Amino acid sequence: MKKLVLCPGETEKNVINIYPELRDQRFLGFGGAITEAAASTYAQMDDTQKRILLEAFFLPERMNYQFVRIHIDSCDFCLGQYDGYTESGAPDFSRMERFILPMLRDAEAVAGRRIPVMLAPWSPPAFMKTNGRREQGGKLKPEYFAAYADYLCRYAGHMRNLGVLVNRMSLQNEPKAVQTWDSCVFTAAEEKLFLRDYFYPALQRHGLTDVEIYLWDHNKERLYEWMRDIIDETTEDMVAGACFHWYSGDHFEQLELCRRRFPEKELILSESCIEYRFYDKEDKVGAAQALSHELIGDLNHGLTAFFDWNLLLDETGGPNYVGNFCLAPFHFHRQEKRLEATPIQRYYERFARAVVPGSIRVETTRFSDDIDATAWKRPDRSLSLLLLNRTDRVLRPVIRLEDREAALELAPYELASATM
Repeated sequence: MKKLVLCPGETEKNVINIYPELRDQRFLGFGGAITEAAASTYAQMDDTQKRILLEAFFLPERMNYQFVRIHIDSCDFCLGQYDGYTESGAPDFSRMERFILPMLRDAEAVAGRRIPVMLAPWSPPAFMKTNGRREQGGKLKPEYFAAYADYLCRYAGHMRNLGVLVNRMSLQNEPKAVQTWDSCVFTAAEEKLFLRDYFYPALQRHGLTDVEIYLWDHNKERLYEWMRDIIDETTEDMVAGACFHWYSGDHFEQLELCRRRFPEKELILSESCIEYRFYDKEDKVGAAQALSHELIGDLNHGLTAFFDWNLLLDETGGPNYVGNFCLAPFHFHRQEKRLEATPIQRYYERFARAVVPGSIRVETTRFSDDIDATAWKRPDRSLSLLLLNRTDRVLRPVIRLEDREAALELAPYELASATM
């Protein structure tokens, strides 16, 4: 991170202005997902590689990830479909105990603290759904609303009994998606009914009302209307905020709409990655650029926390039982027994070291869409700035803070960070 030395100046062109007196949201921190795919790949690494990986993510002086996201039962980034529902009511945690929990416990040992966990379900058990399958969408049958709410709470409670610090849950991953993997469709009205009349009462019965509930957990383009249609005087106190994904484009204004209507609710980017079916898997720098543009835009429009998707995958971008391979910050090449840090890991580390937990966003203006910029007041009272050159040219922006200026040079496609 560069230290900017500001001097008096009156430049008019190529200026990025910073206004520290105009403050917005407080940032909670960065995190990522421990999926069965990530954890089963992690299990194949030697102890030195495991430590390198976990130190990169969880040491305070590195990426300082604050929390993780874990799927309830199977998702596409698993070795196969499964659910833990049992007639006794106690979830079967054999799959969770095999891979995910050992990786989480190792991460906590490296971090020197318990790591808060967000839980997210991809599908109810097949017998509870209209299509009788975990995949291909389908809906939760109304007669199983109560049983499913109870199952989710038992799942969270059992994780807590195992020492896992579950503090957040979303109600359904991607409730508008009909996927070839685990998925379930809800309307906003159905999710509101499930939340208000079944899930929240179940949380109360299980003594879990300290677990924060998040809506949506799907692509950003419908975030506002989902919150608008669910949050009212009957649900306001049940909802901590909403989660969203990046897969449908910028839609940064959606966050502005949500902040305007629901200023006290958290907005969490709960999943973003490069899917190889849509992007060139060899263009890893281009992928890092695209994800960095997304993250800066979200930070500038109200984002309060960020969960990356898989922390780790193998060299194919899996395992994924339906072949939906993706890029991750780290890939493990199984034949070579080699751990690779991809460009997005380096970009995300720059973000995480600049925007530390407790930072407050301050306003900026920029001279061109060729450059993305975001500025933050850190808890130590310093100002941090992130700049992304989106072009194949060298850019020379001038940073202006009141009547002082400093010039920078950004290489093509560079993500740079600076403090003041």
